[in-house]
Amino acid sequence: MNYEKSCGAIIFRKFHGNTELLLIKHANGGHWSFPKGHVEENETEVETAKREIKEETGLDVIIDPTFREVVSYSPKKDTLKDVIYFLAKAKNTNFTPQEEEISQIKWVEINRVHSLLSYDNDKQLVNKARQTLNNTF
Repeated sequence: MNYEKSCGAIIFRKFHGNTELLLIKHANGGHWSFPKGHVEENETEVETAKREIKEETGLDVIIDPTFREVVSYSPKKDTLKDVIYFLAKAKNTNFTPQEEEISQIKWVEINRVHSLLSYDNDKQLVNKARQTLNNTF
């Protein structure tokens, strides 16, 4: 069994009194999700998340390390993958998609996110993030 590990984040911003989340549409597969990518040698989980977010979206973020959720799945036969998701506040809001991997990026009001997300795991992450956002921000 092969093991893979990626890190990413649910990125939010406050916009006209609403909470919006950043969604990306993957060029490969066309599914809507959150920025994430593989851990590189000697990187911490937070460093990986920040680097991948910057590469995929051009955004700088502030990571909340107290929100750490693990999603596990099997992307292919004989492979187990863990994705570590953090909650992150966008420091800037103008994004630039990484053309090779991302076909579209958009800010979506948190109450509309479920209708776009492709996977139930991501919808569950949003529910957990919403609780943290309501209690913290």
